[in-house]
Amino acid sequence: MELSLTWLSFSLCVVLLLLLSVDFTIAFEKNLNTEFTFVLPAGRAECFFQPVTKNSSMEVEYQVLAGSGLDVGFTLISPHGQRLVSEFRKSDGFHMVDPTEEGDYRICFDNSFSTLVEKMVFMEVIVDSQEGADDWENLAEPEDTLGYKLDDIKEVMEAVHRNLERSGQTQAVLRAFEARDRYLLEDNLWRVSFWSSVNLLLILTVAFAQVYAVRRLF
Repeated sequence: MELSLTWLSFSLCVVLLLLLSVDFTIAFEKNLNTEFTFVLPAGRAECFFQPVTKNSSMEVEYQVLAGSGLDVGFTLISPHGQRLVSEFRKSDGFHMVDPTEEGDYRICFDNSFSTLVEKMVFMEVIVDSQEGADDWENLAEPEDTLGYKLDDIKEVMEAVHRNLERSGQTQAVLRAFEARDRYLLEDNLWRVSFWSSVNLLLILTVAFAQVYAVRRLF
């Protein structure tokens, strides 16, 4: 019985050492995902470059958070100069490129049609690279892994990794929606307050004018 427990402990240590010896920066693809919010000045266009490996997939999502009209122009250009997506005066968009070419994709936002109002834009780029997927094959399969194969461990860990990334991306998109709604609410609140004050001033002016006119009759 003691020999069996010792052998189980030894096997467990072997599995843990194998897992710890894996370089996760290679086993899992390099994180090329990008998300940020920027201000697009009035009458200008801004471009960003996203490096991508060959035969990967890339998702590009954007939302206009603030600015009159909540719209911008959007263009996605491949590393060889091919225009993949071209949109004019859109408030949001989602585009996917699969498979990708190796090189830098150009992502451009255009606000040249608005000469007075700047726009606040949220952009998120998700790159699903296949690099490092075959590095698990180079690991030696231990003779006894307590019923767990290396392929099973690989599948579970990759699923957890994908789910965590997807959760973070979903939260970023929800934060962008919340920010856009907040800016819109604040802008509408200012408009409502301004015009309410104007209407109140007009009502008071008309009331005083009527009182004055009635008093002039007597």
